[in-house]
Amino acid sequence: MTLDPHACRFLEMIAIGGVSEPTVAGRRAALRNLARLAARGAEPAETRDLILPGPAGPLHARLYGPPGAGSAPRPGLLFFHGGGFVAGDLDTHDGICRALAAASLCRIVSVAYRLAPEHPFPAAVEDARASLAWVAAQAPRLGIDAGRLAVGGDSAGAGLAAILGQEAREGGPPIAAQLLLCPVLDAVGAGASRTDYASGYFLDAATIARDIEALGVRDPADPRLSPLRAARLAGLPRALIHTAEYDIVRDDGTAYAARLAEAGVPVRHTCHAGMIHFFYGLGPLIPAGRPALAAIGRELAEILG
Repeated sequence: MTLDPHACRFLEMIAIGGVSEPTVAGRRAALRNLARLAARGAEPAETRDLILPGPAGPLHARLYGPPGAGSAPRPGLLFFHGGGFVAGDLDTHDGICRALAAASLCRIVSVAYRLAPEHPFPAAVEDARASLAWVAAQAPRLGIDAGRLAVGGDSAGAGLAAILGQEAREGGPPIAAQLLLCPVLDAVGAGASRTDYASGYFLDAATIARDIEALGVRDPADPRLSPLRAARLAGLPRALIHTAEYDIVRDDGTAYAARLAEAGVPVRHTCHAGMIHFFYGLGPLIPAGRPALAAIGRELAEILG
């Protein structure tokens, strides 16, 4: 399918305004500005800010619930924002969490993990582990059914969710499902999409390279950063994977879905035709994003029962 015309106009807009910034400060500011544009018409939700105990200090988080949810336990989703491990926060992905809460009728806990370069690899992974342990332990107080707790995220945050899914085999809180939205799963990625969409399609190769450099990682193939390169995928939680046709990391998600299926893990993979990275978070700018995100939420509700 050809590139969605709204996505095309968005790419033209950012080419003029500059979203792919060469500095960490610029990247963070650009993502915050983009989030403000994308926040128009956000879904209503019941929210409460939280403080979680992290391995290096408190972590900020936000609890979302569908309006009128009451106190009865509901399925839960622990969500990690995108931004290449150097940008993003609770507010940049607030609209996505609101939409997922409304469509899935789940309670969602979004966590602001530590960012590089101030906090090099594997700080984000450590924070993700700690947040999962805390949410599982505090599930009754949060109104979450711990037996139906999923992990998920967008872009780099989806990579964190995939890592937690792999680590769940070694013990710790059980994970009912993993929701991976345009996941970045291989820091030394290959595949046609890495070449075909290396520039000009929002997330680009130069930005990924700068993000990896900021992490200060010694081995980019480390499965704690590149979960696609894990040796064994059998026994992982069932997965919902959503990719975009015109996305540099499209083949990450496609390859992971194939490997999970080969390992006997139940997986649903949807590649959204004509779409770009993060399209589901750009509903006011790319209208197809809103119904797609609503459908993803309903899919999550179905899989969590």
